[in-house]
Amino acid sequence: MARYTGPKTKICRKFGEPILGNAKGLSKNSNPPGQHGGSKKRKQASEYALQLSEKQKAKYTYGVLERRFRNTFEEAVRLKGVTGENLIMLLEARLDNTVYRLGISESRPGARQLVSHKHITVNGHVCNIPSALLKPGDVVGIKEKTAANQSLISRVRGKDPKINWLEWNEKEMKGTYVAHPQRESIPENIKEQLIVELYSK
Repeated sequence: MARYTGPKTKICRKFGEPILGNAKGLSKNSNPPGQHGGSKKRKQASEYALQLSEKQKAKYTYGVLERRFRNTFEEAVRLKGVTGENLIMLLEARLDNTVYRLGISESRPGARQLVSHKHITVNGHVCNIPSALLKPGDVVGIKEKTAANQSLISRVRGKDPKINWLEWNEKEMKGTYVAHPQRESIPENIKEQLIVELYSK
């Protein structure tokens, strides 16, 4: 299964944001990667470059490769409502992202691994598909055998209170996908309209 395994700090410096959760490198050097870094001699980025950069930021943030990202965009087009908001909503509804949002894993790559290794259940059944889309009412939990592993359970930190579209039951170690999130509730700094404009060309 293809995934990005390169240096995380380099990607964070490229976008100037800790999109992969590694902010330590940004505090030491916030210049873009490359021989000339953030040289002022560079010409202003074109409209296409800005749109492409925004798409790449979204792909790195959610850990999605091009084909899956394009399929998600096409699904967002078919849904009613604003295409850009639908795209972000579908990315947030992924099982691996939900495991991360519930605080079961400290990162999205870690959440993806938990799902792939069959540690996560959806509505009581083991699901090992990270890209599976959740529906309102779906219950995400930790497999019973995994729950007995204290080294894994000790890393569960619980849900951020700002994530209001999910509910977390600490006693039962289960979370509920209550509803699809509204765009203003999603903390990711992504200009989804630029992505829509890029794919619309």
